[in-house]
Amino acid sequence: MVINILKTLGEHKLVSIVRGVEEKDAIETAEALYQGGIRAIEITMNTTGALRMIEKVKDSFGDKMMIGAGTVLDSENAVNAITAGADFILSPTLSLRVIEACNRYSKLAVPGVLTPTEILTAWEAGVQLVKVFPATAFGPKYIKDIKGPLPQVEIMPVGGVSLENASDFMNNGAFALGIGTALVNPKWTSKGDFGKITKAAEAFVSAVNL
Repeated sequence: MVINILKTLGEHKLVSIVRGVEEKDAIETAEALYQGGIRAIEITMNTTGALRMIEKVKDSFGDKMMIGAGTVLDSENAVNAITAGADFILSPTLSLRVIEACNRYSKLAVPGVLTPTEILTAWEAGVQLVKVFPATAFGPKYIKDIKGPLPQVEIMPVGGVSLENASDFMNNGAFALGIGTALVNPKWTSKGDFGKITKAAEAFVSAVNL
């Protein structure tokens, strides 16, 4: 299961971060992303109704869309998200207990890291993909610098990734990219303007496949 999830993320290269979107707009948001070519989304746990949203989107899309739970800070929330249907678990920090919970249930753990020491610690705990956050603190070249001594770890930059720098991150060795409000802006969903999400998705898909 973990290998299949990782393969899907690597093939499509983009994870849409859904934060602050109302529960009633979850399916339409996911559908707009899917129409634009996105095949993986992250619903953050600090979004109201996050567990219900994960369950609804997973039930609706099945294996057509990989569903992640984001901003997971402890193992309890990780297990709750996995029970709701999450395929992968993302954290803003490195939590060994969250990683252990994911390993126990054969789900992909994507911990937040920044330093080489944190990255190696995650790898030694069984992690195959890390989330470098905030990515723009050091820029795209940092990914290449890290991959030099640690080529075995796949890296997903998150935090400040935009259309302007997406291809630079990919060209410097990023495995996939996590995109926030540049792809799903709660202001768009609150107005029912889901077409903007689809257009943004199409633009990002084109940017990472140049």
